[in-house]
Amino acid sequence: MINKMKFKNTLLFAAITLISFGIWNCHAKKSEIKGIYTFVSQSKNGGIKTGADDYATYLPMLKDKKVGVLTNQTGIVTTDKETVHLVDFLVSQKIKIQKIFAPEHGFRGTADAGELIKDGKDTKTGLPIISLYGNNKKPSKEQLKNIDIIVFDLQDVGARFYTYISSLHYLMEACAEQNIPVIILDRPNPNGSTVDGPVLEMEYKSFVGMHPIPVLHGMTIGEYAQMINGEKWLAKGVQCDITVIKCLNYQKSMPYNLPVKPSPNLPNDQSINLYASLCFFEGTNVSCGRGTDKQFQIYGSPFLKNMPYSFTPKPNEGAKDPMHNGKKCFGEDLSKIEKIDGIQLKWLLKAYKESSGKEKFFINFFTTLAGTKQLQQQIEKGMTEAEIKKTWQNGIEKFKQRRSPYLLYKS
Repeated sequence: MINKMKFKNTLLFAAITLISFGIWNCHAKKSEIKGIYTFVSQSKNGGIKTGADDYATYLPMLKDKKVGVLTNQTGIVTTDKETVHLVDFLVSQKIKIQKIFAPEHGFRGTADAGELIKDGKDTKTGLPIISLYGNNKKPSKEQLKNIDIIVFDLQDVGARFYTYISSLHYLMEACAEQNIPVIILDRPNPNGSTVDGPVLEMEYKSFVGMHPIPVLHGMTIGEYAQMINGEKWLAKGVQCDITVIKCLNYQKSMPYNLPVKPSPNLPNDQSINLYASLCFFEGTNVSCGRGTDKQFQIYGSPFLKNMPYSFTPKPNEGAKDPMHNGKKCFGEDLSKIEKIDGIQLKWLLKAYKESSGKEKFFINFFTTLAGTKQLQQQIEKGMTEAEIKKTWQNGIEKFKQRRSPYLLYKS
């Protein structure tokens, strides 16, 4: 009788375990569908730990301080038990967060590129959210009032025109002026140590290019912060009191899969790899896939009718009114090509060559993105990719020498 009872209890325990696992697995899949966390494990990323994961180092720095946090959906912490958002983690650790600052695309990362984001309140924690985009890119003295220290945690992608490094600049500048220290939780650069592209000429400085660097700069955001300070790029040469919490077990030669998409139109590793090459299309009449599910993995326009691939952009998350909305575009699908190293201009050159209206191909924003007028002039003259890229080399080499004192990781 006792053996039968034990057997029944064993079966019951096994059934409960299986049901519990099924429920947990269902919740994990739901989270993936919502796009909150994609559960890329540390083992998949070679055991790399981000600065946020090294919480034993930075939590003591925040104890009994009034804290501000600049982050978005990419600010996640992986503990021994779970993966949680940085803000939720800090709240659970009794850190006194005063307010959240949010970059382009907002705190939850769902707004269009360039969309005006309003201040608000986080529905989960009730904390106020201050938008650092639109007319308020730099925190004001009033917005920094009663803050002792700020934590910065954004996943960058290593490209000059990706605006998170511009938000970093303005935060550092504001904090330097108010004597507020900044803790930067570093994250790997998914484009590694690759340096490529024309160096920005300062007369074309903008929010999509604030410093004299190539398009691909080959630094983590922590290294970049050190360069901003060291080169005295902040207004009036002020320097910010920064502490970089380094990534652990990381070298730049290591591949890194982002656990969370960094913005609505960079949905996967392929788009991030192609971003620096295809983003130049944002300064032309050619779509780079906004309004599709292959953002920055395809390109095309109604003026490239001789090209083999076609798609029709329609409004979606991150592109409420995409270029060529509802119009059939012709171009190429690059979603399955092998990973590229650096910037490739062949698609831009091909689109210009095939365009039926070359006089309308470029818009003024192209020079802003390129950081120089020279690239458009070179394309219009018919220069080859090899000829164009050769003109970048001197600037790239000087930049590499200039940034070398600020590097924290082996390539």
